[in-house]
Amino acid sequence: MRISEVAAATGVSVPTLKFYLREGVLHAGVSRSRTQADYDDSHVDRVRLVRALVEVGGLDLATVGRVLEVIDRPDVARLGVLAAAQQALLGGGPALGDDEGPGQVEPGRARRWLERRGWRVSGEDPAVAPLERAWRACEDAGIGLDEERMDAYADAVEGVARVDVASVPDEPQAAVRQVVVGTVLVDAVLSALRLLAQQHTAVVTDRSR
Repeated sequence: MRISEVAAATGVSVPTLKFYLREGVLHAGVSRSRTQADYDDSHVDRVRLVRALVEVGGLDLATVGRVLEVIDRPDVARLGVLAAAQQALLGGGPALGDDEGPGQVEPGRARRWLERRGWRVSGEDPAVAPLERAWRACEDAGIGLDEERMDAYADAVEGVARVDVASVPDEPQAAVRQVVVGTVLVDAVLSALRLLAQQHTAVVTDRSR
């Protein structure tokens, strides 16, 4: 198919598809001439994935590129897919304890809380530093996110994590795609569910008074 047909099948304009090609998030078609190339269903699938990661997942193209590199790698072992997913999505991030400004949460509090909770995660995990910064931001905003409340959130999130891990396929490349893409797109589902659950809980609580 021609690039115009890819555009029609995906709802993405030809200029945007050409931009994707230049940025490397869409693989090149089979060249027919200096100005024309043939594309196939794999291009349609890739465009739909890129569009979902950008529009639903809220990723920039640089992060999308890292995600696609992980998905396309055949050498990622199944046991390493979670680490590969985090590295793709977070890009490593700044070191834990980097102080980006004043805050009421002392550097390292998140790591100490994780250790107390007994979660088996590395202190160098790229998700630890964002947790540290987010916790500090909550305190700065007066949210009052103490360790008791963090424990309650963690209890709920562990249930979500068990569902996530149980859904990972055995085949390595399928596992990578499931974990990386699922982490991005299911986060949007969970965010919407949280808002709906808040509304439901507020109504039920009000009626029980």
